[in-house]
Amino acid sequence: MEVRAVYKMARISPFKSRDVARSIKGMDARDAFQVLAFYPKKAARLIRKTLGSAIANAENNYNLRAQDLYVKRVFVDEGPKFRRYQPKARGSAGIIRKRTSHICVILDEKEK
Repeated sequence: MEVRAVYKMARISPFKSRDVARSIKGMDARDAFQVLAFYPKKAARLIRKTLGSAIANAENNYNLRAQDLYVKRVFVDEGPKFRRYQPKARGSAGIIRKRTSHICVILDEKEK
C-alpha cells in the first residue's frame, strides 16, 4: 500500500532540495522524520512537513501504523519559475529566476 503526499510550489530551488531528499530515501518513516529535524537546511524543514503529511495520510486514510512505514521514494521536481528583472547598464534588464519545486514523498509498508 503506497501512501503519498505532495507539496507544490515550495519556494526553494529543486537543486538545493534534492540533496536532502536523497539522504532519507529508504529510511524508516519515523527515523527520517527525526533526522530531518536536525538537518541544517531550509529544504529539510519543507521535506519534513511533507513527510509528516504522508504519515498522517497513512494513519487516517489507510489505518496503517507509522512504525510499519518506510520512505520508498522522495523526489523533487521543478515547478514554475517567477521571473523578476534587475536593472542593468545602458537601459537593459537582467532576468532573475526565482525557482519553485514540487516535493513528493511516497511511503510504503515494510515487508513482514
